[in-house]
This record gives sequence, structure tokens and C-alpha cells, in this order.
Amino acid sequence: MAGLGDTGIQVIAALARHRRLLDVVGISPKPGYLSGRHLGVRLARPTRWEENHRIAFHRFRRLDDVRTVHGRLVALDTRAREVEVRHADGSTARHGYDILVVCTGVRDGLGRTPSIQDDAEIDLAFDRARAAVIAAPSLAVVGGGPTALESAAQIAQACPGKRVDLYFPGERPLVHHHERVWDECRRELRRLGVGLHPGHRAEFTPGQTDRITAGPLRFRTGQAAVPADLVLYAVGGARPNTEWLPSSTLDDAGFVRVDPELRTPGHDGIWAVGDVAATDPLRTTARNRGAQLLVHNVLATVRGRRTRRYTPRTRRWGTVLHEIGTVMTVFTTTGRALHHTRASQVFQERFLLRRVVYGGVRPPHPGDSASS
Repeated sequence: MAGLGDTGIQVIAALARHRRLLDVVGISPKPGYLSGRHLGVRLARPTRWEENHRIAFHRFRRLDDVRTVHGRLVALDTRAREVEVRHADGSTARHGYDILVVCTGVRDGLGRTPSIQDDAEIDLAFDRARAAVIAAPSLAVVGGGPTALESAAQIAQACPGKRVDLYFPGERPLVHHHERVWDECRRELRRLGVGLHPGHRAEFTPGQTDRITAGPLRFRTGQAAVPADLVLYAVGGARPNTEWLPSSTLDDAGFVRVDPELRTPGHDGIWAVGDVAATDPLRTTARNRGAQLLVHNVLATVRGRRTRRYTPRTRRWGTVLHEIGTVMTVFTTTGRALHHTRASQVFQERFLLRRVVYGGVRPPHPGDSASS
């Protein structure tokens, strides 16, 4: 297992159930599961975010007999069927495989990086970003996707006296969602006091999108620059963590090529799923039960049974603003809003996610760090 982020942890937890069939090894540059999702919640309410999005590997019951390697993947030898891993001390090791599942995801600099980190380094990076956002009198959020909208909403909710403005290039954001999703999100953002500025395409350099920067904010669409103490660029453009893979496994954009069964053509034994897999323009296997399909197909291949094909969705679904007050709204692909109370959320987190998907998560010990 290459990568143990949002999708990878689901895959390895499911494969670990089949210890008589598979000897599973997980490789990750982080000391535990560290989600790249819900940037706004992480910045505004870190304790709430860490409950389900930062969990040490030893707390997952299904990983008790799984060996996890803390290091960064640097090379793949497809002929020898080996991956090379660099550890924090600079040493390297090679690990053989019969089946390689690539779940290394993407990076954007805002909590999603491929670098090797320990808990202290993760704490420091998160604390610095949060402190800067909380202390700034005004914040400009740039982008038209769910991360931008969620960040604006969550920060405005956590800091009522802060000026928060959202700038996006088109007439409406969320262009990959049903039109009704924006209608509801717009009402909620206005209620929270977020300034909405359509038709503003920001001017920025590639490096600026990897960090929270100081203002002012400038535009390529002719508007005058606007002052802002901080600017958060959530403009997409995430880059796949695939530098360690040979070009024959990648498409022109650097994502892992896969067929409808999630296998990499021309490379026996290599599979990919999640944000790194080039299944469709939206790379939707990070949701839509892509992890479950991959697990089924890997096991079916080992057992000599029939595999299944992945059918992408053409519209995004799920949460956008995340939890506002005590209610979290989940949107379907048809734009229908499903409102979940705090009690419903707790049930989903503690039973469906931790017990069913992850197979059981131990509580942290008193005095442990956030991910321990």
C-alpha cells in the first residue's frame, strides 16, 4: 500500500481483514492517518477536525498485524517489483510486492504535502497556519470549489468579527455540483457575513497557492486590487504525488493511468485509486465507493474471480460548507440537501466510519498528542 491518506486508510483497513490471503505493508510519510480534507474546519476548529481526520496507526484495530513504514516513496522498479523508500534519517530501503496499490494522493501545500513529518512538525505547521488566520482582521479566500467555500464559511463562523470575502472567477462557484447546491450555500454564506465577489479571477504565482500569504489581492479580470491582511488561495491545481513512478504508468498530467477495473495498463500487479488515479476528469474514486471497488477487484484477482468496472459520476456530491452550527448538510448529485443533526453525525462518525469502515478505532490515551 503506497499512501495511507483518506482513500488509502480505507483500502488497507479492508485488505487487512484477509491476513490468510495477503501480507499487507503500508507506506506513509506521516506517522498516522492525516486527512487532506476539510481545510476550513482544520483552520477554524482544529480539535473537532482531529477527532476523525488525524489518527495514529496503532489506534486502528485492523492494523494490529499490518506493518507500517514511515517514509517517502522515491522509486519504483517494475521489473524487480520493488519500491524504494527514504526514511526520515536519510536511509533507504527496498520493499518487494506482488500487488502494489497506489493511493499517494495529491498535494497543494495547505495541509497536503508528500514530505516526511513527525507529530511535532505537523503540530507546528498546523498551529502556525491557524494562528495566522485567527489573528488577521481580514481574510480573502480565492476559489470556486468546496474547499474555498468551506474555508470562508468555517472561519466566518468561528470569528464573527473578522471580515471574510470570497472571490471566484465565474458567475457562480461549484461548477461541478448541481445548480441548487450553490443556491443554498449562497444563502448560508451571506447569513454568516461572507462577502461574495463573482467574476474575479485572481492573479497569483504557482508558489502563492501553496501557502497563506499577505495581501493585497490582485486580479486578471480588470478589477482594482483589494486590501486583505491574509489571502487563502484554494484554487485547485493540486499536483499528484507521483514523481517516484515511471512515466509509463502516468498520463500527461502525472496522474496514474488506470483501466475501468482500476489496474494500470501494461503493468501487472499495479493498481491505483483516489485523487491520484486518472479514472475520469474529476478523478472521482476518492469517493463513490472507489476504495471498496478496488478492494473487491484485488481480492477477486488473487482468487481468480471476476472483477467489476468503475462507473464515474459526472457531478460532485457530499458536504460543501460542512457543519454550520450543529447541522451538517450533505448534497446529493441532484442537488438535494440532506441535513444531519449533531446526534446523526456522532452516529455516522462513531459507528459507520470508525467501526464499519475502519473496523474499530481505539480511543487515545490521556496525555497523547493529537494523532497518538
